[in-house]
Amino acid sequence: MPRIKFMNTEIDNLTMDEALQEIDALIQKNCNAYVVTPNVDHIIQLERGGELCEVYKHANLILADGKPIVWLSKWYNTPLKGKISGSDLLPCLCDMAAKRNYRMFLLGAAEGVAAKAAKNLCETYAGLQIVGTYSPPYGFEKNEEEINKIVDIVTAAKPHILIVGLGCPKQELFILHHKNKLHVPISLGLGASIDFEAGEVKRAPKWMSECGLEWFYRFLQDPKRLAKRYFVDDMKIFKLAIKYKKQAKRK
Repeated sequence: MPRIKFMNTEIDNLTMDEALQEIDALIQKNCNAYVVTPNVDHIIQLERGGELCEVYKHANLILADGKPIVWLSKWYNTPLKGKISGSDLLPCLCDMAAKRNYRMFLLGAAEGVAAKAAKNLCETYAGLQIVGTYSPPYGFEKNEEEINKIVDIVTAAKPHILIVGLGCPKQELFILHHKNKLHVPISLGLGASIDFEAGEVKRAPKWMSECGLEWFYRFLQDPKRLAKRYFVDDMKIFKLAIKYKKQAKRK
């Protein structure tokens, strides 16, 4: 599988179809595998160090989430085949799961949202088995009793695919710390994808997504929460891009 160096991490250079084939193979292996989907925000968080670096170090698949990552890969002369955002990947996974008879579990989002997403997805993909949903309370990651409850709920449902939508780095750290207790063939941290499928958050039109403007569409929907992330924190990507370009030239 082609994996390229990208700034402070690595990314698997795959098309959507190739990524689905790899996920299918990992499900067959049944080895508690997991997938991460780096975007600009992840790259900036990785630069700070910490446990997120451990998550990426051990990830079975690292898939580029967003056009800016694809554009930067071209600037580094290691072009990626395309973006595989979580919100595009989830519907494809549901289609594959329905055809392959794989069971799925949705973990995350606000109360009732995962259940709504499950209902919508099962109506869209005939034969899809979503065997459970759960929306953990705020601060669950510091509550051992709640963590054990989540592990018990997921293991009892016996899914092949676990979709975790808790935001980065919370979802990635949950998967890393508990994947061996959960015994799920593959887990994926897919951010707001559950909200999208529930209809709680509207996705950007396809043309905006293809032009790399999905982030701007999301900002317009929730400017108060996202202004700092997109216009302050994520602007650090330009400085990092130049830093890693210089490093590549020296090598």
